[in-house]
Amino acid sequence: MSNEADIEHMLATPRIQRVPTPKAQVFALRSFLNQDMCAQLINQIDSNRRPSTIADPNGDNYFRTSETCDLDMDDPIVAALDDRICRFSGIDPQFGETLQGQRYNVGQEFKAHTDYFEPNGMDYDKYCSVSGQRTWTFMIYLNDTEAGGATRFRTLGKSFHPETGRLLCWNNRRPDGSVNPSTIHHGMKVRKGVKYIITKWFREKPWG
Repeated sequence: MSNEADIEHMLATPRIQRVPTPKAQVFALRSFLNQDMCAQLINQIDSNRRPSTIADPNGDNYFRTSETCDLDMDDPIVAALDDRICRFSGIDPQFGETLQGQRYNVGQEFKAHTDYFEPNGMDYDKYCSVSGQRTWTFMIYLNDTEAGGATRFRTLGKSFHPETGRLLCWNNRRPDGSVNPSTIHHGMKVRKGVKYIITKWFREKPWG
C-alpha cells in the first residue's frame, strides 16, 4: 500500500460508478455503509460538533456555515470505518487525516471550493509543510435529506444527492500530480431536513 489510490482495485468493486469525464477521477458507490453504522456516526457528530472553518478566509462569513466534528480514531466504530476506507482505496492508513463528520442544518452550505490547499494561499505552508498536499477525498452521506444538500461539481456538470451510506470519492490532482481545479464542488444548501456526512482526506506524506 502507498499514498496512491488503487483505481483498478476500486473499479473491481461491484456497483461502483465512475463519472464519465476526462476532467477528473470521480467515483460513487451506494451502500458503502449500512444504516446502523450511519446512525451511530450521526450520534457522535451531534454530540461533538463545532462551527466549521476554512483554511484561507476570503471575507465571506457565510462561505461555509456547517458544523464539524473531529471523530475519535480510537473509537471502535470510527476505527472500523477508517480501515474500510483504506482497504477500499488501497491507500496506506499513515497518509490519512483524522476522520471528520459534518452537519448541515436547513439553509447551511459550503460554497464552491476545492479540497486541496491553494499553492499560493496564505496558509499553504501552515497546512502542507509537514504532510504535503491533499491527494484523495472520500466522503460518505450518512442520511437522506428531504430537500437540497446535493454535492455539485459544476465544472463536471454532475451533482450527487445525499443517500444513506453512499460513498463519493475523487482525486484532487491531475495525472501529472498538479492540483485539479475541475474538482471544485459545492455543498448545496439544505432546504428541508438535516444533512450528515463523513469526510476522509489523504496526503502526499504521512499525516502528522
